[in-house]
Amino acid sequence: MAMGYKARKRLALFVLAVGLPAYIVLAATVMSEAGRFPKAIEFFIYVALGIGWIFPLKWVFTGIGQPDPDEDA
Repeated sequence: MAMGYKARKRLALFVLAVGLPAYIVLAATVMSEAGRFPKAIEFFIYVALGIGWIFPLKWVFTGIGQPDPDEDA
């Protein structure tokens, strides 16, 4: 069963307000504990971490900016 528009919108808001800051803290903590890498490798790790979080959650954000399709016009 697919989630409704309003449920996905609430989940997207929750992910952006709670999940993303928690992910940022987790990623920064892991990187600080991992030690130092060469600058180029560290840059690519941060880019991968910055982009990689969205792929598992792409379905949540798809179509959120559009009008509610279930709303009676």
